[in-house]
Amino acid sequence: SALYVLPPGFVESSCRSRIFWMKLNKLLLQGKFFQLEINDPYAGPVLLDEKLASRCGYVLSEDMWGNPVFRASVLGCHVANEADELFSLTVNIKISSFSSMRAAVTYTYPMYCSYSSWASREIVCEENYMEVSVKTDVPAVSNDYTVAWMSALPETQNVAYQLWQLMFVSPSGRKRIMVSDAAKLGYSFNNTLSRVYLRAPYHSNESHVSVVSGVNMNMVTSTSMYRQRWLLLLIDTTVSCPVDGISFTDTTLTWTVPSVIPTLVVQESTFLSKNILMGVDDQVIVHPEEKNYLLEHNETHIRITIPIGAEGGKLKSSISGGVYGVIYSIDLFLEHTWTDADWQTTKYTVIKSITTPFMPQIPTVINNTLPEERLFNVAFGHFLSDVSLVAIAIGNVPFTLREARHQGFKIYETLFSNRTKGFILEVSFDDPYILKEYVNRNETKYTLLVNYTMSVGPETTLYYHSAEVECVIADIELPEAVGYCDEENLYLAIPTFGLHQYWNLYLHNKLLNRHVALTNGYLAVTNSTHLILQIPLFAVGVIYEEVSFQKIKARFDVALRKVRTMETLQMFSVSCSFNSSAFIICHPDGTIMISAQMKTVPAIDMSKTKLRDSSCKPREYNEGHAFFKFHVTTCGTSVRFEGDHIIYENEISYEKETLPGQSIPTITRDPDYRLTVLCYYRAKETLVLGAFASDPSTSPPFGSGTMVPRSNIAVYRRIRQALNVVSRVSKDESFVEFYEPNMAILKRPVEPVFLEVELKDESPSIELYLENCWVTRSLDFNSTPRWNITVDG
Repeated sequence: SALYVLPPGFVESSCRSRIFWMKLNKLLLQGKFFQLEINDPYAGPVLLDEKLASRCGYVLSEDMWGNPVFRASVLGCHVANEADELFSLTVNIKISSFSSMRAAVTYTYPMYCSYSSWASREIVCEENYMEVSVKTDVPAVSNDYTVAWMSALPETQNVAYQLWQLMFVSPSGRKRIMVSDAAKLGYSFNNTLSRVYLRAPYHSNESHVSVVSGVNMNMVTSTSMYRQRWLLLLIDTTVSCPVDGISFTDTTLTWTVPSVIPTLVVQESTFLSKNILMGVDDQVIVHPEEKNYLLEHNETHIRITIPIGAEGGKLKSSISGGVYGVIYSIDLFLEHTWTDADWQTTKYTVIKSITTPFMPQIPTVINNTLPEERLFNVAFGHFLSDVSLVAIAIGNVPFTLREARHQGFKIYETLFSNRTKGFILEVSFDDPYILKEYVNRNETKYTLLVNYTMSVGPETTLYYHSAEVECVIADIELPEAVGYCDEENLYLAIPTFGLHQYWNLYLHNKLLNRHVALTNGYLAVTNSTHLILQIPLFAVGVIYEEVSFQKIKARFDVALRKVRTMETLQMFSVSCSFNSSAFIICHPDGTIMISAQMKTVPAIDMSKTKLRDSSCKPREYNEGHAFFKFHVTTCGTSVRFEGDHIIYENEISYEKETLPGQSIPTITRDPDYRLTVLCYYRAKETLVLGAFASDPSTSPPFGSGTMVPRSNIAVYRRIRQALNVVSRVSKDESFVEFYEPNMAILKRPVEPVFLEVELKDESPSIELYLENCWVTRSLDFNSTPRWNITVDG
C-alpha cells in the first residue's frame, strides 16, 4: 500500500495525563473499512488487535458520536521514550473499500507527548487494562510490611541474576514467574530509566475481586524482584481498579469510586487526599457545577453524578421490542492524588465509558387542532436529532412524504426547548381521508387516523406509531320546515341539506321514502334546496285535531330522526282549518266521523236521519247536512273481511213520516234516502290515520272510508208479527253437526259462522226471507253494541 497525505480534519490528537488520545472523523470513513497499525521503532508496523491492545496499553473504541477513538499509555510497548519525559508513537491508519483491506490507503500519523511530573506511583485504570508504574528509588520498607517482605525472602534466593521476576500473591497462593512468561499470560512488565511498570488485564488468573466501600475492585497483588551483586530490589507493583460502581435513576447516572483502597494504602491513618479532578473525554472539567455535574467526596467515596442528557455526553435513539427509547453515553475520567507514609505521592486515574440502560421514551401526540380554521394540527414528539420521518398514513392510506405534501398535507419539523424535535402534521377537516361522523344534535366528529413511520438512529431502524385525533364542532345547521295549505292540501317545505346523510324523515315509525309517499297519496317534489310534500286533506297520516260541522282542523307531522341512532331531533308540523261539506273520517281507534250532505227532492228533515241503530242520531245538522260520530262497535255497524282488509259498514237513512190510510199501501210524502258508509282498515295495520271524501277518485287507502248513496226505491212499512222461527249454529259447512243451544261459541273475526234459520210455521201464505242477522251481548236484540252477521240478506 502507498503512503498518502492525511485529509484535513480527519485526525485529532492530544496528550492528557500521560495518555495519547487520537480521534478519527467518522464522516471520512463512511462506507469504508479501516485498521490501525502500531509502528515499532525496531520491528516495523504491528497490527492492532484486542490481545495486543490490553497487553501493550492501547484502547480502540468509539466515542458517543461514533468516531473511532485510540488511546495509548506513554509506557506502551511501542512508544519511544526519551528520559521518561518525551514520548512519541507513530500509528498507521489503513483505509480500504474492501473488508479484506486490499488496495488500502495508508496514512502515517505520529503523536508526541511531554510528561515529566511523575508521581512516586501512578496507576491507570483503563477500559481493558490496569497499569501501575513506580519510581525505582522507592523508600525503605515500612515496619508494617516487614512480615510480608520477610516471608518473601526465601523466594528471592531463587531470583535470577540481573533478571526481573514477578511474584503474584492471590487467595490461591504465591506464583513466581519470569517476565517473559508473564507476557504470555497477557501481562506487560518493563523498566525505564527511573521507573518500573506492570500492566495487567482484568480478571486474570492471578487477580481476585474484593469489595471496597460497596464497589467491586479487581486486584492484582504483585512484587517485582531484581537482584544484582549485593543488591536485591523488591518493588510493590500491586494494582487495583474498580469494575463497577455505576448506578442509574430515571434522570441521573452516578459513578462511585472508593476514596481509600486498602491494598494501595497500607497505613490508612497516614492517608491524605490532595486533589480530585474529573474530566470528560480528554478535557478536565475545572468547574463541574457549571455543566450541572456533581463531584463530591468524603472519607470513603468519591462520587460523580451526571444528569442524563447533560452536555458532554450524548443521547442516542434506540428501539427495543418495538418501543422507542434513548440511551445516554458519556466518557468520564477521574484523577485522584493522595499521599501516605509508604508512598510519597500516588496519582490514581480511572477512565470510564458509561452507557445507561435502554430508557423507554414513549412519544406523545400533541393535539393543537384549530377548530375555527377547520384544521388538524398535530405535533408528534419528542425525538432526538437522529430520528427522521420517512412515511405517513392517513386514514390507513400510505403516503411517502412527497406524496403527502402533494396531497395537500403540511408536514414540517419543530424544535422543543429541551433540544428535542417533533413533527407537525396539518390536515384539513374537509380532506377526503378524514373520517366524519354526525353526533349529538348539530355536531360533526372529525377523526384523523395517522400512522407514522420513523427512521431511528444511525442503524435506521424503522419505528411505527399510530394515533387517533378527534375534534367535535357544531357545524351542522338543523333544518327548519315551512308549512302552508290550500283548499284541499297541506304542504311542508323541508331543506334537503343533510337528508339521508345525517337524518331521515319518518311518518310515525315508518321511513318516509318515495314509495310510502306514493302509496299514501302524497306528492313529493324536490328542487335545488327543498323537498316539498303535498299532503291531501284526507290522506293517510293526517291528524284531525278538531272535526265539527262542516269544518276540519287537520295537522300533519313528520319526525326528523338521525340516520344511525333513530333519535328524534325535532318534529315538522303543518296545521290548517278546512271547510268541507261532505266527508268521512276513519280513525285508527275505530271512531268514524261523517259529514253527510243530503240532496233530495223534496228536502228532508236532517234531524230525523239516523244510522242502522235508530238511537244513533246526528250530533249536528242543518237544512242540508248532518254530522255523525260513532264507534265501529256501535250503531249497528257491521264488519266483513275482503282480502287483507277489514271493512266496517253502516248506513245513514231517513225515518219517513207516514200518513194514515185505510189500507195498504201506506201513503208518505217524504222521499226514500239511504247512504251507505264504509271504512277500510288493513287487517295487520295499526295506528294508521286516514279519511276520504264522499266521492274518492282513487282506490281507498288504509283506514279510509267511503259513502255509497242508493237509489230511491219503494219501501213498504210492515207490521212486526211473531213467527215460529228456530236458528242454530253448525260446526262446519256440512250442516250435520250443530252446537248445543245456549252454549258459548268462540270464533275469531276471520272465521266464518255457519248459521241455519228454519221457519216452523206451516202457513202457505208465509215465506222466510232473512234480511238482517246480528249478535248482541244480551237477550235484548235492540241492545248495543251489536255485531252484524248478515245485512239485507
